Amino acid sequence: MTDGTVVGDQPVPPRTGAPHVTHAVNQATLDAAAVTTARLLALDAVERAGSGHPGTAAALAPVAHLLFQKHLRHDPQAPDWAGRDRFVLSCGHASVLLYTQLFLTGYDVSLDDLKAFRSFGSRTPGHPELGHTPGVETTTGPLGQGLATAVGMAMAMLHERAVNDPDAAPGESVFDRRVFVLASDGDLQEGLSYEAGALAGRHRLGNLTVIYDDNDIQIEGDTSLTSSENVGARFAAQGWRVDHVGLASDGDVDVEALDEVLSTTDRRGDRPHLVVLKSQIAWPAPNARNTSASHGAPLGAAEVAATRVELGVDSEPFTVDDAVLAHTRSVLERGRAAREAWQVAADAWELDHPAAAAELRRSRSRTLPADLGSRLPVFSPGDTLATRDASGKVIQALAEALPELWGGSADLAEPNRTAIAGGASYLPEEAPGTGRAGRNVHWGVREGAMASAMNGIALIDGSRFFAGTFLVFSDYQRPAIRLAALMQLPVTYLWSHDSVALGADGPTHQPIEHLASLRAMPGFSVVRPADGAETAAAWLAILEKDGPAGLVLARQPLPVAATPADVVLAGVRRGAYVVQDAPASAGGSAGGSTDGGTPDVVVVATGSEVALVLEAVARIDDLAVRVVSMPCREWFDAEPAEYREQVLPRAVSARVVVEAAASFGWEGVAGPDGVVVGIDEFGLSAPAADALRERGMTTDRVVAAVRAAAARAAVGRAARA
Repeated sequence: MTDGTVVGDQPVPPRTGAPHVTHAVNQATLDAAAVTTARLLALDAVERAGSGHPGTAAALAPVAHLLFQKHLRHDPQAPDWAGRDRFVLSCGHASVLLYTQLFLTGYDVSLDDLKAFRSFGSRTPGHPELGHTPGVETTTGPLGQGLATAVGMAMAMLHERAVNDPDAAPGESVFDRRVFVLASDGDLQEGLSYEAGALAGRHRLGNLTVIYDDNDIQIEGDTSLTSSENVGARFAAQGWRVDHVGLASDGDVDVEALDEVLSTTDRRGDRPHLVVLKSQIAWPAPNARNTSASHGAPLGAAEVAATRVELGVDSEPFTVDDAVLAHTRSVLERGRAAREAWQVAADAWELDHPAAAAELRRSRSRTLPADLGSRLPVFSPGDTLATRDASGKVIQALAEALPELWGGSADLAEPNRTAIAGGASYLPEEAPGTGRAGRNVHWGVREGAMASAMNGIALIDGSRFFAGTFLVFSDYQRPAIRLAALMQLPVTYLWSHDSVALGADGPTHQPIEHLASLRAMPGFSVVRPADGAETAAAWLAILEKDGPAGLVLARQPLPVAATPADVVLAGVRRGAYVVQDAPASAGGSAGGSTDGGTPDVVVVATGSEVALVLEAVARIDDLAVRVVSMPCREWFDAEPAEYREQVLPRAVSARVVVEAAASFGWEGVAGPDGVVVGIDEFGLSAPAADALRERGMTTDRVVAAVRAAAARAAVGRAARA
């Protein structure tokens, strides 16, 4: 056996006692032996782990072998090579199918890694995870997400080509790359696949190929239990090229027919390609094939042994023949040659396009222009505008400074203020105002596919992408947001209409629980700016921090606070800062100050409620009240304890939190003596002012909360004295 170690550009000569196959064996025999090896490695790994999904991995081993050996342009020794194609295992539960190919073709995945499949600390986890295993291009597992992410990858590849190399002949650009997807029945049953399929068809993504494993089996039984749909007809109606590949005469995947179909798809195609591939789940296991039981559980030692007999193999688990490994790892030389040839062409392109090359290097390194902050619009005290409007102005300035910035909305470009002026529409038609170099994507009413495709766009080189919808519709995006957080992708969600202040559209459109639920997601930043100045600072901070964030914006006009611009920027970057300290009057309690001393009460607010709090506090003249704007709790929580103590002194137990949303989650900030002024019921259909009043977003309620918190704190101090 060999551990698959690679030194330099060549595999280490394997050490094994297995019978040696001579080099006289022909290519077809070696391919067949490699597929058999891949099948048994998958079964062995699942068996040792005691869990996994062996059926698909065994059945589709010939498909994965064909892709990685022939159709996928890749170099296992340079898994991040910019010129590579992408492979997405949308049916991520079959992860061992991918891991076996990564091992066999020479990626930094060893035989020991396969033996450790699904174990603690393993490099071969239960579902593929970006950044965890070399060769994994995106985190998959939630069905449908891989396919929709791949649509974004294909869009970004075509956009990058159109921006940087529009005059290259079809198929001759260094930016020509393809995306291959393996998808299951479950992937295509998810509603997300309908959205993603329609997008791919409309945008004529000829660089996208999806192989659909049509095996007729799901966990609960035959797919006829749930569907009578003609999947091929569906995709054809959406504008895809569709091919069908049946079973071979022996019941296995007809890999020769599949090869022929894939060979007719080139890098110049103008339609996405769906291959409806018939397979038998768990083939060639004699008893488990075509059974739902083989989907998500080990086949059992007896059935794996019987499968070895079926394949004519007499070997121990995890046996890899030297000649088979040498054959599969011939990809190393082919991949290196392809990469070197590509690099020559890329170097020539850079010489011919020095300015574009410099911008591309900068964007791929996620570096921002040094003067970016100074190029943003300035919003001055006394200005009154909605934060969605401020964001729209910021986007225009950012678009001039960042060629890699593009975006869109779910048919809400005007209310979300997302359109880049003069940026043209991203469409396949090359006409005035359109083209693949366009910076405005029209997603239609497809929030789910939009969010998933955003992830794919972010995974291609240096794109900075944003997309908008109403905050209440973030519910449609939640699975993709979660994956963006898992992968820490630099995507920005613009969520406008952030509270009951959107008014007469009523409770179906008025978000209540959304901020709390989004803040509960690890690795995700919810940013709710208070005014135009904070909005500009928030955009800059989001780009600097380079992770997934949701920018939550108000529809109603808001006054810009009288806070120096440098204080706003520094404060927003840190997630929270003191907007105003008010001194106690002569009759007030001791300790209040404007110079960093201890106030009597601290009021924390986010977004539009900062203006409400400032108005309310102006009515209080007997308490020293500090007003804190907290646009991003996640950023503030990441700050050193010393800074957090400066803003929210532990000695001040009289605290009030004000946010026009569910109070859930604010208890830790408010503390035992604190009061949360929120909305813990659905909204109502009424003009904005009426809706805010009826749901308690008033100065009277804030003033009462401040006094209540001060009284509670006094009682607490007396009790402790």
